[in-house]
Amino acid sequence: MKNLLLLLTLFLCLVSCKSAKHSTTDHKQKITTTLDAWHEAAAKAEFENYFSLMSPEGVFIGTDATENWQNEAFRTFCKPYFDKGKAWNFSVLERKVYLNATQDTAWFDELLDTQMKICRGSGVLVKSGKEWKIAHYVLSMTVPNDHTNEVIQIKSPTENEVIEQLKKKKINDKK
Repeated sequence: MKNLLLLLTLFLCLVSCKSAKHSTTDHKQKITTTLDAWHEAAAKAEFENYFSLMSPEGVFIGTDATENWQNEAFRTFCKPYFDKGKAWNFSVLERKVYLNATQDTAWFDELLDTQMKICRGSGVLVKSGKEWKIAHYVLSMTVPNDHTNEVIQIKSPTENEVIEQLKKKKINDKK
């Protein structure tokens, strides 16, 4: 009898482990589908579809240091581009997706083929009912290590001003 209980317990553990693994695979597929649909909506300039895949409190961080867009501000910024029928077209070269233990939050990183050459996207998705919503997305341009000094020289005049403004804001925020 003890052996039978032990076997039954082992069997149930194996089934639940397999079921959890299957569930993780399903979640990752749904997340991949969501991200692919999001990029496709931008490529097709489908404004409502694009923003329906973001959470209401979603954030988009762009490549420029000043681009930290909360959802409503990002909508306002994007609307003219989408209205002209041309937003942006990013093709995924590589993507990795990760899930937390409760499988209601995911994070990812991806390499993208863009008009800016290779960019990196990374972000967080949250499960909302049966859907996954993009809560936070960061787009950054990659810089080959051998060209870092050249890029720094190009960025310095513009970003030195931004650095000073942000330092002043930080000091004023502490007061």
